[in-house]
Amino acid sequence: MNAMTEPTHFDRLSNQHLDALEEETIFILREVAAAFERPTLLFSGGKDSLVMLKCAEKAFGAGRIPYPLLMIDTGHNFHEVTDFRDFRAKELGAELIVRSVEDSMARGTVRLAHPGESRNVHQSVTLLEAIDEFRFDALIGGARRDEEKARAKERIFSHRDSFGQWQPKAQRPELWTLFNTRLQPGEHFRVFPISNWTELDVWQYIEREQIALPSLYYTHKRDVVERKGLLVPVTDLTSAKEGETIESRDVRFRTVGDITCTCPVESLAATAADIVIETLAADVSERGATRMDDKTSEASMEKRKKDGYF
Repeated sequence: MNAMTEPTHFDRLSNQHLDALEEETIFILREVAAAFERPTLLFSGGKDSLVMLKCAEKAFGAGRIPYPLLMIDTGHNFHEVTDFRDFRAKELGAELIVRSVEDSMARGTVRLAHPGESRNVHQSVTLLEAIDEFRFDALIGGARRDEEKARAKERIFSHRDSFGQWQPKAQRPELWTLFNTRLQPGEHFRVFPISNWTELDVWQYIEREQIALPSLYYTHKRDVVERKGLLVPVTDLTSAKEGETIESRDVRFRTVGDITCTCPVESLAATAADIVIETLAADVSERGATRMDDKTSEASMEKRKKDGYF
């Protein structure tokens, strides 16, 4: 919004809504710091984790975030995202811990069915190993309920048993924003401070707070092929198949993850304001529009979460 423009009634309502979401998120981030001994904030360098990091900065102040940042790296992440992750952590003076699926592969705890298999689902193993290594008792994640059906089922403070597993039928109630944080030895919580945000909320907040993001989130030229209704980026890891036509298109990523399972969407949106307008018109969720690994029942989110996924 131009500084010389008088805010409209819609602008004021939007800001009130974002203020309420921000206040809730800050409250949860502070509650984690107060209730747990060894929490960590999962930080990929993606838009949702950057929104959480902004709220953490407001909650505690730059250089004073009371828990480390943790990323589980598949080794197949976009370099624009990992570079930005490192830059933002250093800028905030936050401790950054990175654990790699490739290290789990070297230990033999992760074994791929074939060299081209996506490593995305195997992050669960590396995450559980990191939890055991650092004895984390709470992991703060950026999942939102509007992303996917299994995530819509989950509590803000989501209990995990001593095997790191989620039991959806045994979730604790969260009436009146009262969180039960009791743990038995070996158990931990996954905490989702932006559960109640939507993709639109995230982009409106990014616009309002002028949060810097990796360049992949905005329009750029990229070679892609059409496959099963998705635009698959042509990379060293995701090459075109016989009979497919490589095209250079104007695209952006709605979500960023492992290169082998993350697809862009066609877009000319060059600013957060442009993306807000696009998001208002979107009729497919960001995961539905961009994730190859969510298309098969074997990789269903609920099964993966029961096995220890984010």
